[in-house]
Amino acid sequence: MTNNSLTIEQAQAKIKRRRIISVTVRYIVLIVVGIIMLYPLIWMVGATFKTNAEIFTTLNPIPKNPTLQGYKDAMESYGGNINIWKALLNTYSYVIPEVVFTVISSVLTAYGFARFKFKGHDFLFTCMMAMLFLPQVVLNVPQYIMFNKFGWVGSKLYLPLIVPTLFATETYFIFMLIQFLRNIPKEMEEAAAIDGCNSFTTLIKVIVPMLMPAIVSCALFKFMWSSNDFMGPLLYVNTPAKYPATIFVKLSMDADTGFNWNRVLAISLISILPNICVFFAAQNQFVEGISAGGVKG
Repeated sequence: MTNNSLTIEQAQAKIKRRRIISVTVRYIVLIVVGIIMLYPLIWMVGATFKTNAEIFTTLNPIPKNPTLQGYKDAMESYGGNINIWKALLNTYSYVIPEVVFTVISSVLTAYGFARFKFKGHDFLFTCMMAMLFLPQVVLNVPQYIMFNKFGWVGSKLYLPLIVPTLFATETYFIFMLIQFLRNIPKEMEEAAAIDGCNSFTTLIKVIVPMLMPAIVSCALFKFMWSSNDFMGPLLYVNTPAKYPATIFVKLSMDADTGFNWNRVLAISLISILPNICVFFAAQNQFVEGISAGGVKG
């Protein structure tokens, strides 16, 4: 019995040691990978406090002689009556409507495809899915010609950027929402119908609350994509005072007098801070939406 007890204890101790080693190795790998991924951002933050010469002489993110000159220069105006704060205001004046309209149109379209059968349903769904493989660069020329004929190029309301989002142009979001809708039991909608709810009321009171993780994921993706979009504003915004942050960052790079990289990096950091804050504020629902979207019930 004593030998058996020792053998069991030894086996348990061996399993415990293996578990500790496994967990230790796992955390070491995660920490190393995390440092590698975060280092560019950490270096960027440190470089905003360095002089232009020091940026190119060391990889150490901690500045030897910290200076706020980069941030002082970042507050200056470039390309007309615009500074970084006006550029950020311009950015979110069209990004927020884009996000709202994209979510609304995508939810309505996904609900229609997932819950209703109509003439041409399969054909239209196939055409919609085919749009996933159509790169945006192919559409730039015909879209520009069309919006130019409408007189929208240079619009103060950013019409070429906002109006298309009313028509569910983000196929990926529609596909994601349809996958979520397939996991929602139809019995819940039938119960709502018995209680007197029509299709629209059912969508608002039953479907949307259950789709919230997916909706947050779609909204966050769209927010990031629109905030970082350079080509769209470059094509359709021709007034310097209406430039968004993406174009303002480019304006801050003066090739004639040489780049003040601390200024460029400071402007870049200020411009991405709202995106970082929004991501961390919504990260729980974002992760839940992405992970749940990959499982079909």
